[in-house]
Amino acid sequence: MSRVQGANYTAIRAEMELSRNGEIVAVVYPEKRVYNVRSSPMTEAGIDAAWHRDLFVALGEDLGAGAWSVRLQYKPMVRFIWIGAVIMAIGGFIATTDRRYRITLRENAAAAADAAVAR
Repeated sequence: MSRVQGANYTAIRAEMELSRNGEIVAVVYPEKRVYNVRSSPMTEAGIDAAWHRDLFVALGEDLGAGAWSVRLQYKPMVRFIWIGAVIMAIGGFIATTDRRYRITLRENAAAAADAAVAR
């Protein structure tokens, strides 16, 4: 834990090493900030992003005697959500460039124009 002075805030920053089976997976730096313009504390999560998962670490409240509450969240396969959105966008682009849809639209427009003239 260390005190940090930012441009418009003061913070308590933690350095946390996340390990799995004794091997360090990530080092994150979550903060508890108090901005100068308002005195309510804000939490800045320490985030370690990888292609297959995200790790979020947030500081909670000071429990006294050097102890803090901490929230650790493991979110697997978050990147696949974005990959799915990109694939859907590519599919939509391919569908709009399909010649069959343009012909159908022209025929419908021509039929509507003929119906309007016939009235």
